[in-house]
Amino acid sequence: MKITIINTGGTFNKRYNPLKGLLEVPSDNIALDKILESCHNIEFEIKNIVSKDSLDMNDEDRQIITDAIKKSTNDKIIVIHGTDTVDLTSEFLYKEIDNKKIVFTGAMVPISIDEVEATMNFSLALGFLSANVDNGIYIAMHGVVVAHSKLKKDKNVGKFLVYNEPLKLNQ
Repeated sequence: MKITIINTGGTFNKRYNPLKGLLEVPSDNIALDKILESCHNIEFEIKNIVSKDSLDMNDEDRQIITDAIKKSTNDKIIVIHGTDTVDLTSEFLYKEIDNKKIVFTGAMVPISIDEVEATMNFSLALGFLSANVDNGIYIAMHGVVVAHSKLKKDKNVGKFLVYNEPLKLNQ
């Protein structure tokens, strides 16, 4: 099986820069490489694009992500994305792409600080794509994979919650 990974940054990838005293989003895959070392029998194509916190993303960035996915010859794609605006980017893609299986995932804690959440979320996305699933846009976070319109980060409780009905973006 071959899977394309679109790595856009987000907290998943953040690392502490001791010279600046900040968590930064690098443009490499060091965080991802730790996980992929344990993945056998799968061929990965990794594309590092955008490389920023999702709060800093705009529609131009979302179009870059969309264009990269459209150009991919693979129909199984994992997008590593920041959790704050994953709903906006997944909805943006939903309007433009319908012939691929795309799973967004990320982490609320950088893998450089705690490997568990990011590894679990990525593994969930990978397992989902290993199954016989329909084309669509999904989000894999906190133990579930559902249609992108049914999972949203509740910033009041710091968790992703599943909703039975599709959500409107302005909620």
